[in-house]
Amino acid sequence: MALFDLKVLNSALDDLQQEKGISRESVVDAIATAMAAAYRREYGKRGQIIRATFNAETGDVEFRQAKIVVDDTLVRKEEEEGEERDETDTRSRFNPEQHIMLEDARRMKRDAQLDDEISFPLETQEDFGRIAAQAAKQVIMQKIREAERSSVIAEFGEREGDIVTGHVQRFERGNLYIDLGRTTAVLPYDEQIPNERYRQGERVRALLLRVDEGVRGTFIRLSRSHPKFLTKLFEAEVPEMASGVVEVKGIVREPGSRAKIAVVSTDDHIDPVGALVGQRGVRVAVVTSELAGEKIDVIEWSEDPAAYVKEALKPAQIISIELNHNESRAEVLVDEEQQSLAIGRGGQNVRLAARLTGWKIDIRSTGGDVTKEEPAAEVEETPTTEDESAFEVSKEEMTHDATEMTDTDGRNIDPVSQDRDIASETVEEQQEEVSTDKEKDAE
Repeated sequence: MALFDLKVLNSALDDLQQEKGISRESVVDAIATAMAAAYRREYGKRGQIIRATFNAETGDVEFRQAKIVVDDTLVRKEEEEGEERDETDTRSRFNPEQHIMLEDARRMKRDAQLDDEISFPLETQEDFGRIAAQAAKQVIMQKIREAERSSVIAEFGEREGDIVTGHVQRFERGNLYIDLGRTTAVLPYDEQIPNERYRQGERVRALLLRVDEGVRGTFIRLSRSHPKFLTKLFEAEVPEMASGVVEVKGIVREPGSRAKIAVVSTDDHIDPVGALVGQRGVRVAVVTSELAGEKIDVIEWSEDPAAYVKEALKPAQIISIELNHNESRAEVLVDEEQQSLAIGRGGQNVRLAARLTGWKIDIRSTGGDVTKEEPAAEVEETPTTEDESAFEVSKEEMTHDATEMTDTDGRNIDPVSQDRDIASETVEEQQEEVSTDKEKDAE
């Protein structure tokens, strides 16, 4: 006789598989385990091992008692209990409801071995008490939660380091909980972009940093302030980056304010900076809009430290650079009118340049003023993934001899550099417009 309403059961199995991604087999196993627990609680004896087999086609449940094959080396018999026990004896007590001796097992199964299970059929029971039914329900729910957790880990574990999209579910102590459809992820306060404000139900894009399995369930951590989030946004907008022609060599951010990204092209016919900026700054403007107006300086990476430092200090124009390789220090000479631009508001431009290049940078103007900036370790991005090193430029990559670069009135003007300067000015204007629009919307 069937113990379940098959129509209702199959409908529930289909719903679990479609909505939660839990397979029918895992739920059927959970039902069998729950029925075995209920049978043992209601009708079983102490120490019994009860197994249940559930037939999803007919709804019938078959119960069997399992016994483990043992011998004298694994268990102590009753006649040995009165003897003085050796402290080194680790054998357990023989339980006839749980154990079966090897010689007895081989009478029923010739090839029986130690630790095998020999099963015996039990009488099928249909009348389970309230406590047994409650225990069965708890086991089923636990098994379903475990199956759901495994399904979530399998799906989102493969997407670590990718951008995911969800909707704001709730706020809790500064943390933002994002509904990803099948599960809920958390965007911690320290992974948010400062001054960003969210509304319930609002669509949010973020980097999937990590998937952890804890005692309380699956924990999915997101980030919008991580440097890799900026890289992934550019990959979505720049086909040259997605294909690997343009590579990111270094990236630093002060989330919500400013970022610098150093890129290089493996194809001489493709300008890496132009690829990221886009025609009239369209591509970088899209990324800037996603990051709440964060200004982005796209520079070209170079093996020559002097050239790299000069690029990193853009948009300021550099007159000359002197390098001290022993101290990893660069002394930069700029025009007095360019000094404030090279330093940036609150020292931000030179600070980011120092972190990006790994060089300590001294800004000296033609008027004699000196500003020093060192790549302090405490302001570097905290690595949260194993491939974080791919976004930091190491000093070992820049071992070529440095050459002094002098910008004189009689220098040759590189047309590509000139186009980049024009593009940079356009981007700056668009970024300022984005910031202004956001301020108006906020008002």
